[in-house]
Amino acid sequence: MGRGIGAAMVRVLVTNDDGIDAPGLHHLARFAAEAGYEVTVAAPDRDASGTSASIAYPMPEGQLELVRRQLPGLAEVPAYAIAGSPALITLVAVRGAFGDPPDLVLSGVNRGSNTGHAILHSGTVGAALTAAANGCPAVALSLRLGFTDVGSDPVPLHWAAATHYLPVLLPALRAAPAPVVFNVNAPSLSPERLPGLRQAKLAAFGAVQTTVETGDGFVRLALESVAGGGGEPGTDTDWLARGYATVSAVTPIFETPDIHLPDH
Repeated sequence: MGRGIGAAMVRVLVTNDDGIDAPGLHHLARFAAEAGYEVTVAAPDRDASGTSASIAYPMPEGQLELVRRQLPGLAEVPAYAIAGSPALITLVAVRGAFGDPPDLVLSGVNRGSNTGHAILHSGTVGAALTAAANGCPAVALSLRLGFTDVGSDPVPLHWAAATHYLPVLLPALRAAPAPVVFNVNAPSLSPERLPGLRQAKLAAFGAVQTTVETGDGFVRLALESVAGGGGEPGTDTDWLARGYATVSAVTPIFETPDIHLPDH
């Protein structure tokens, strides 16, 4: 895989799309630091949900301002708030913006699940796919908030559920052919209540769907939960709705050799 994930300390970039102040980001960074990794946190200075793998930014002359931050419980971990998308942050990280490029990117923990083909639009997953497209393995982690991801948060949120299976997933990521992303989702349960981890195929839709209302001169978007919560059996949304943590191995955008077009 190039830069490997082994027992020795590795360099880890922790990012997200909920922003630098998100508790899921802080939990993920603490998890990585306590595991002995050399951690750098670089995250958007505000919510960047839904940015997918966009690298657009408004800064003049291609310049990004890095604002140093000290995160709670992470005094020794360098952290930066950046006016840019998580994919852009990841792109500059793997090109050496924060010192030596990371060996691994951890993106999340997202507030709300990222399942099905709707992961295309997720900034959390977009950061991970950007890393993998540049030769760096990555894990995107998300937490399902309750029976649905629409409405108020349950209290408390069990961020540790999303990272509970990382110790077994990271060796598998090391053994996987590069580039690859593990997309991990977990219900907000205390880790001891998780019934297990399931490898799952992506559902046709995510846990929520977008509905569109049109009017005179406007279009309004809204989110609705998938009927029944689970969708097609054996998919990530199905297993997640049944209380399991899920992992789906996905790859960045590459050409397929299976389509044969005529020569002209």
